[in-house]
Amino acid sequence: MTQEIRTTMDDGVGRITLDRPRAINALTEAMLAALGETLDAWRDDGAVRLVLLDGAGERGLCAGADVRALRAEVVAGRRDVARRFFRTEYAVDAALGEYPKPVVALMDGVTMGGGLGLSAHAGVRVVTERSRVAMPETRIGFTPDVGVSRLLALAPGRVGEHLALGAVTMDAGDALHVGLADHHVPSGRLGDLAAALAEVAAVGPLSVEAAHAVVRRFATPAPPSGLAARRALIDDAYSAGTVSEIVARLRSAEGAGDPDAGAWADELGRLSPSALTVTLAAVRRARELPGLRAALAQEYGLACWFVDTQDDFVEGVRAQVVDKDRSPAWSPPALADVPADLGERALAHVPADPLLLPG
Repeated sequence: MTQEIRTTMDDGVGRITLDRPRAINALTEAMLAALGETLDAWRDDGAVRLVLLDGAGERGLCAGADVRALRAEVVAGRRDVARRFFRTEYAVDAALGEYPKPVVALMDGVTMGGGLGLSAHAGVRVVTERSRVAMPETRIGFTPDVGVSRLLALAPGRVGEHLALGAVTMDAGDALHVGLADHHVPSGRLGDLAAALAEVAAVGPLSVEAAHAVVRRFATPAPPSGLAARRALIDDAYSAGTVSEIVARLRSAEGAGDPDAGAWADELGRLSPSALTVTLAAVRRARELPGLRAALAQEYGLACWFVDTQDDFVEGVRAQVVDKDRSPAWSPPALADVPADLGERALAHVPADPLLLPG
């Protein structure tokens, strides 16, 4: 068991704490393997009636995968190691989404990328006034994954495209509106909530609905969703057929006096054109998928396509995480240079190693 995962069992609650606070609990392969082993061990253990997932430190549950380490493997030519990371990660995401016992995820603070993969598939998802929720993969020349592409696809209207393409950060109200969270609980009450869950779990087995009922006792209204307030603009712009057309509609709205539209178009102009193109195709294809496993299979193919065939992931991580100059040199550099069929080609990619999910 890695020291970067802490587990306890008490009063019917199996608690998993991501314990890498200096990195906002960014996920390594060892952490994910330990998570998988713990979930397997507790699946048929009668002493564990509920699983509680949280993160150490004050900054958040989890900032995502350790992309610096992933980039290093790709640069060193060890793409098979990067593919193995995704297989390990997606197996844990599937296990959490299909777990036979209630899983309560405390999405306090930063919950992004792989951290959202661990929490968004839980049976009970709790956000706080400190929550900052996002799938920011297009900033590093990658695409939203960990099963969240399908959750974004199922968001109201075209909000999913907006979030996936623009790497938009949500607060608690937004996460609830989009369907990535269930309850808003003040961060100062999370300790009381954990104690109340333990009190119920100590009595005997409980259902997901029973866990929801406990959380409702501590829940308070979240702030209104800013995304909900901008639905008309989002639905109009992001229903366009291509990323270039989305940008054109945003520019048109900017010209009509909407500063948000201009800011969103500016942000899309800074992101990887290839990642944007593939992400749009992936989210729209995800709407047709039957469930989490199908979404993970699609995302695994895309993850391997980026790692095995593209330069933008390595360059994006360099610019955002390694050198932090925020000046990536994308290839190709502009949407006009992206082949029209790039999304379909990426979705058709067959990984060198198969994805094996539990069960």
